[in-house]
Amino acid sequence: MYILDSSAFINEYHTQERKASIPMVREELEDESAYRFDALEGSGMHLHIPEEETVERIERAARETGDFDELSRTDVRLVAAAFELDGHLVTDDYAMQNVAEKLDVAVEVIAREGITEQRDWRFQCSGCGREFDDDHDRCPVCGSDLTRKNPA
Repeated sequence: MYILDSSAFINEYHTQERKASIPMVREELEDESAYRFDALEGSGMHLHIPEEETVERIERAARETGDFDELSRTDVRLVAAAFELDGHLVTDDYAMQNVAEKLDVAVEVIAREGITEQRDWRFQCSGCGREFDDDHDRCPVCGSDLTRKNPA
């Protein structure tokens, strides 16, 4: 089963495989892409609402990779739906791809190149330069803002 993100409807993604999405995706769509969602729903696309326990698991994984602040509520629930349905997540979103990769959820990209490796982001203080594994509102040493840093 292929679990479709909003980019699938925006970019007119097609597959003969069974399709699913979540109701929150419909809320993100406008114009023709919204009509495509409605048409697929009318032709049998499954609408899935993931369990809260799974959503929490995805949020933990996103915190571990450093992608949590990059993901919307819809993004988290799409990854959760793909996880629960043991499906392929169809998205161009790099943060979603990174979390899906950590959870061994298959991903298919649409209009962009996909990620080449799973990353666990680090966070660096803009003031004192110290690095941290976890994201904080502010540096616990000097109080400056933290920025996400490529671990490579």
